[in-house]
Amino acid sequence: MSEAELTKAELNLVDELVRHYVDNRSHFERIIASLESFAESSSELKPLVHSYKRRTKDPKHLQEKLVRKMLEAKAKGKILGLTKDNIFVKINDLAGFRIIHLHTRQIERIDKVLQEFFTDERWKLKEGPTAKTWDDEARKYFSDLGFKIDKSDNMYTSVHYVVQPNKRSQLTCEIQVRTLMEEVWGEVDHTINYPAKSKVLTCREQIKVLARMTSSCSRLVDSIFLSSANGNGDPTPAEGVVNHLSDPRTDPTGSVGTAQHQSDGGSTAEKSLRTPPAEVAVKRLGKRAARSAPAAEPAVRSRERS
Repeated sequence: MSEAELTKAELNLVDELVRHYVDNRSHFERIIASLESFAESSSELKPLVHSYKRRTKDPKHLQEKLVRKMLEAKAKGKILGLTKDNIFVKINDLAGFRIIHLHTRQIERIDKVLQEFFTDERWKLKEGPTAKTWDDEARKYFSDLGFKIDKSDNMYTSVHYVVQPNKRSQLTCEIQVRTLMEEVWGEVDHTINYPAKSKVLTCREQIKVLARMTSSCSRLVDSIFLSSANGNGDPTPAEGVVNHLSDPRTDPTGSVGTAQHQSDGGSTAEKSLRTPPAEVAVKRLGKRAARSAPAAEPAVRSRERS
């Protein structure tokens, strides 16, 4: 399909909608600035974050997206129905803020900190947290946390939130939270497969293989941090939330160093429901194998900012 399949009136509407976004782009920038300020200043969030990214949508990309969605709607005999009055309600990724963390368990604390921020600042949580993932084990883990699950058919993995800075505003921002390994796959796929899928079959298949490899890497990273957190070789303590009283600068789990956020533990059954796939694998190794490993060095945490 091409732009030639749209009528002149439809193409004019696309141009009008893009201009309307450009005229209001500074408002989206302010939303992102608020999130960035929070991420930089929060003593709870900072130890959990490897890096973050922020952006407002490129007008050219918005134009391509609108054309694509109009063509898809026409192919189904439907009308997209976008206007200047509803575009900021119906398109939620005009502003984006991405939080990148190192290992899977950190999402539990990150979600709690974000939810507290939304409540304290009176931001409206329109959607989420929604775990978009193709992996069956990951879906179970996120489901046990109470996240909505969106099965991803294109191997994409990330946790999404859609927020409004206040209940009266129509402007929204999409927050994405993912591990560093998931970010590797996402960047490659976005470069090759967005906005249009690669026409090279071999390339598309290789990207699927990369998704499985980065998923395995995420599990390995989870296992490394679990082993490091339990230097005595006993994986049992990590079934609950790791002790938050340790120094966040040296604690390789990325836990927050305040007693008030320490978990009450819960029952053994409740704890097992929150156990990521990598932890299950570590337990199967047995205490004897774990104790034979050399003591782990404290991890050095990256502070990249992009």
